Amino acid sequence: MDEDLRKRIRREAEENALFNALKHGSDAQTGAILGPLMGENPEFREHGDEVAAVVAPVVDEVNGLDEAEKRARLEEIAPERLEELEAEDEGEEHPLPDLPNAEDYEEVRMRCAPNPNGPWHIGHGRMPAVIGTYKERYDGWMLVRFDDTDPETKRPDLKAYDAILEDVDYLGFEPDKVVKASSRMETYYEHARELIDLGGAYTCSCSGEEFSELKNAGEPCPHREKDVDTVREEFEAMVDGEYSSGEMVLRVKTDIEHKNPALRDFVAFRMVDTPHPREEAAEYRCWPMLDFQSGIDDHLLGITHIIRGIDLQDSAKRQQFVYDYFDWEYPEVVHWGHVQVDAYDVKMSTSTIKEKIDAGELDGWDDPRAPTLQSVRRRGIRGQAIVDAMVELGTSTSDVDLAMSSIYANNRDLVDEETPRAFLVRDGFDARDPEAETTFEAVEVPLEGGPDAAHPPVHPNHEERGTRDIPVGDAVLVESRDVPAEGERVWLKGYGPVRYDGERFVYTDEDIDVVREEGVDVVHWVPAENNVPVRMRRMEGDVHGYAEPGYAAYEPDDLVQFVRVGFARYDREAADETVAYYAHP
Repeated sequence: MDEDLRKRIRREAEENALFNALKHGSDAQTGAILGPLMGENPEFREHGDEVAAVVAPVVDEVNGLDEAEKRARLEEIAPERLEELEAEDEGEEHPLPDLPNAEDYEEVRMRCAPNPNGPWHIGHGRMPAVIGTYKERYDGWMLVRFDDTDPETKRPDLKAYDAILEDVDYLGFEPDKVVKASSRMETYYEHARELIDLGGAYTCSCSGEEFSELKNAGEPCPHREKDVDTVREEFEAMVDGEYSSGEMVLRVKTDIEHKNPALRDFVAFRMVDTPHPREEAAEYRCWPMLDFQSGIDDHLLGITHIIRGIDLQDSAKRQQFVYDYFDWEYPEVVHWGHVQVDAYDVKMSTSTIKEKIDAGELDGWDDPRAPTLQSVRRRGIRGQAIVDAMVELGTSTSDVDLAMSSIYANNRDLVDEETPRAFLVRDGFDARDPEAETTFEAVEVPLEGGPDAAHPPVHPNHEERGTRDIPVGDAVLVESRDVPAEGERVWLKGYGPVRYDGERFVYTDEDIDVVREEGVDVVHWVPAENNVPVRMRRMEGDVHGYAEPGYAAYEPDDLVQFVRVGFARYDREAADETVAYYAHP
């Protein structure tokens, strides 16, 4: 990152931090600043964590000002932002826009409608994050409905049902009701029969190509004017499984000359030969299409507000034809753009991730290289950090980019004060990542003189939490890049100053002024004996290293900040090493 870019990031960060702090009447949060900063300045994204490192001290500087100073500084550098603040209506501030016509409903009722064809990737987390936030804001009701009526193309994964509910819980929300669409087949059949009786549907045996030609020409299908009794009889034969896949469908009568061909007499039910993986639904062969199933469920389950992708605008229009036949009121709809997440080499796609797992390229859904919620959870990232970042994106119809650095900054704000510190000396990258350079090497250096043990604080900001006791022994391990030139000094963090004589560290018994006044580097270290071998799993590949002895007492899910390395979650003890998952700097 060049100096001009660094200055620009500082300037943008200061403006956003001042605005954020004044708007909310509290300290600005780095995570809340990074999201909009990256979104409004795409050229910043390639620098990732470097941007976060520039922004964090700026936020600290802003938080050190009183309100009058913040206001004066914002007026100096961005008077239009101060005017924007002053023009805002008084009242409670919310990161999300108001739901349309929410006041017209006795209860705001919203739904997450996942297809359980696999565990969730990070982008899937946007829906429960936003809907759960709206539920809390309006004291509303949230449904998780598994739209699992496609046993073939998007075949449900039986393990995904529970995995998705675990992800919802991880994000901090509890649904008021959970349903599986495949358990409601008789309900869809009942409404199909009623629609047929209303003259709103007909059975069609045209091939896909034949109907497409007719539809595109605005000409009716020859089956469109069948009498109701025939349609009903043929639909019952569909329900009884008397047709094969592709042989018969049930279509909703719309407007065959509609200006949008996609809305002309769309399919409501089709035949699927492949049995559903759920035993309770395995006998069904006549399956509703998503637009029909979802539309029926939204009404029967009392959904008042739907959030869906901008690419699904036609779904609302198709469903409106069904709602008109039944004389139902359609829910309020909010359309939003897609979200993309940076920092991953693996495409954020359920099918792609599954293919890589099946091919052995990923170890599982919680592999640190996989862009999944299971992965970030295993890395020790709080669900709230993801929710805050997703909510900050809002509900714009434009596609949005989510910087992982904003999630990391949010998580840092959540965990930093409670997370103990420890030392880890890195010793290279795992060979399975062929493009990674062996940047770090653990070097054993004999130590002469000085105390028998070091006593660094458990947390530098909380003296009351005590110290860690690290026996030193006759030698220490440091990272090769931290070994000074012969005759130079370093400060072994928590221990004291040593001079390197070309072969060993010699304790010099100087005070901390050598760091403050003479610029002596402070480095981390571990004893050469009685350390803890660690394999730290990262997105970029595994890193091996050695942790201080106290790390052996940690338990699964414990979080630590390895000094000068970053936050990591203790995962498990293996045969000859301890496995940790790297969270972020």
